[in-house]
Amino acid sequence: MAGVGAPEGSHSASWGGAGLVDGHVHVFPPEMIRDRTAYLDRDTRFAALYRSPEAAMATADEVVAQMDEVGVDISVMVGFPFADQGLCRMTNDYLIEAVAEYPERLVGLACVAPGAPGARAELERCLDTGLIGCGELAPDGDRLDDGTPGRSRGLVEIGGCLRERGRPLLVHASEPIGHRYPGKGRFTPEACFDLAAACPGTTIVFAHMGGGLFLYETMPEVRRALADVYYDTAAVPYLYGPGIYQAAASTAGPHKVIFGSDYPLLSPARYAEGLREFDPAAWQAVRADNARRVFGL
Repeated sequence: MAGVGAPEGSHSASWGGAGLVDGHVHVFPPEMIRDRTAYLDRDTRFAALYRSPEAAMATADEVVAQMDEVGVDISVMVGFPFADQGLCRMTNDYLIEAVAEYPERLVGLACVAPGAPGARAELERCLDTGLIGCGELAPDGDRLDDGTPGRSRGLVEIGGCLRERGRPLLVHASEPIGHRYPGKGRFTPEACFDLAAACPGTTIVFAHMGGGLFLYETMPEVRRALADVYYDTAAVPYLYGPGIYQAAASTAGPHKVIFGSDYPLLSPARYAEGLREFDPAAWQAVRADNARRVFGL
């Protein structure tokens, strides 16, 4: 969902306390930021999100600067789910360089175009080079030949590769109702569930609270199928009221919620309302422990 508008400033320094992990920040190569117009015609989703010069984009240096300002220890960087595998590789190379420059502060997820020639090879290259998983992919309702949402062969292949390597997958998810906005897709809870069912044993983080998928974990059979699924908080202040955090904790459990800001869309400090309502043990899980476990930090 990154790219909706300009970044918001921090509301209070170090609101999260020592050890805060931001599990979802967007990073672009500097040359892509300097001349974004050169890439608008190469990817329709990128154009929808970043055509406006007001849509915020950030380099790794800028991410680290805001981490110091707000009080984040480690950030999990993601690129952009380009359909062009060459653009994915360009962004992946930049993330690899950023991790090498800030090894104590930044980790990265590789982006690939599922189903495109060389997607798995690119993912394996990135994992071998030190990136820790894959995402944020935006399948937008990809289907198998039988019409089942969330089970495109390319996406399932990526999930299988990550399962073999013991690495997580981060997937963009959208709520099926509510207001429209650039980047809102069709990968809603049904598609998310089908992907998880098609990739048993693969650790999957559904961004943006899984579009509300966590609510269905009150159904025992769904809860079993989603045993390896987690939900990040990216863009929650744009989408929901602060009560969503407690709703997720009471249905899926606080051990399945990962703090993620979607920076530069929002500053991590923008999330203080609602998250502060967690008891100390639950807040420790959400702010750091879950991300450390899922991303192997």
